[in-house]
Amino acid sequence: MANDERFTGHGSEWRDSKLSDADAAKATSWVEAKIDKRSMLTNKDRVHDIRDVMWQLEKEGEIKVHRVGDQHAPRMAKTLYGWDKKIPTRQLWHHKSCGQCGNIPGYPTSLLWMMNEMDIPYLDETDQTSCTAWNYHGSGIGNIESLAAVFLRNFHQAYVSAKAEGLPEGYYYPLVHCGTSFGNYKEVREYLMLSAELRDRVKKILGKLNRLVDGKLLIPEEIIHYSEWVHVMREDIAARQTIDVSNIRSTIHPACHVYKMVPQDVIYDDDVLDGNRVAVSTGIMQSLGTQVIDYSTWYDCCGFGFRHIISEREFTRSFAIDRKIKVVIDEAKSDVMIGHDTGCITTLDKNQWIAKADDRNEGKNYEIPVISDIQFAALACGADPFKIVQSHWHASPFENLFEKMGINWEEKKADFELYLKQVEAGNPENLYDPRRRITGGPGYINVEERKKLGMISS
Repeated sequence: MANDERFTGHGSEWRDSKLSDADAAKATSWVEAKIDKRSMLTNKDRVHDIRDVMWQLEKEGEIKVHRVGDQHAPRMAKTLYGWDKKIPTRQLWHHKSCGQCGNIPGYPTSLLWMMNEMDIPYLDETDQTSCTAWNYHGSGIGNIESLAAVFLRNFHQAYVSAKAEGLPEGYYYPLVHCGTSFGNYKEVREYLMLSAELRDRVKKILGKLNRLVDGKLLIPEEIIHYSEWVHVMREDIAARQTIDVSNIRSTIHPACHVYKMVPQDVIYDDDVLDGNRVAVSTGIMQSLGTQVIDYSTWYDCCGFGFRHIISEREFTRSFAIDRKIKVVIDEAKSDVMIGHDTGCITTLDKNQWIAKADDRNEGKNYEIPVISDIQFAALACGADPFKIVQSHWHASPFENLFEKMGINWEEKKADFELYLKQVEAGNPENLYDPRRRITGGPGYINVEERKKLGMISS
């Protein structure tokens, strides 16, 4: 490569290695030998717990910590090194996902539906921004300062949001829907705790936005992914189950941004695969009674890779099919593939058609439904497969899964088509009282004023 060229690791630099199937298997056999046990992550010098730094900075008056309090009814979980992590279960502030709301709307809808069924108080905040990590990882245009400012701005909004309802600061605790946001926010929190220069620069930005608390940066005690809430609530969810799924063979795709970024913060449970792999998603599928089937490429990325999907999309598609979809179908005979991140489910769900272009498949159609753990849990608990789980937004077919679960999808589809006419006539249903769709930010209008303006009925 010439001196003026820069290796980027994608695009035209990719070359076919032309490995035989046997050599390809040998090249990745280290995964089964090493990574199948979490020794690769734990057999090294103990990493720091960034919360120790956080508590010290608060003690020195540098920051304020938004605590998971008793009002959030926390449940304790164990992370990779056996550390305790508090998972709030109530009074949650939904940090929604741009990719889910735009591409997989049944994902957040299923979570909200489940919380409604379980009478979990929450706030569907309207004054929230994207985390912007997609831009940062996908294009490299973003920078750590902007990421940190957005992180702190959103979590400050979660902290003050309840004031609009006459409730105290900190009443709601943020629950992050997207795995990309989750991993990004955890990394950014570490950078902030370890760099006084970054704290100083971002503090000036937050001050201009009026997003400081007593002149200090607000830092969350824990950064919580929705799948962690599902995990600690798995037995409560299973208690509401209405459909027997013991005949369903499920496979899990663990998301890189959920458990490979800041891995020391991720939940491992001795009751889930002997504690050797991340517990989220697998735990709920076990509690619901599915047959969780192992497969050899469980550790692999879905192929999304951020830059791959932008600059080398055919690599993404080929990787998704060859390393994930074909394996769970041929090797695991899976009925459904379960994930917990936006990009993974989008990639694995919407790229299955590419298998038809591969002559090696000899006409075999590789199709399998790919959904999130909470979507499957909602189905098992009786949620409507179209109104709530919104399976029609997915590219992969669901009919075989529905039939195996005993769901009369044809009847449900007919009902949904009638419902669409109702929506077209201006009579949609709401998941909850629209007054819960509020903001504590500058755009907030209280309930009485909303009534006067005709925005809601009495």
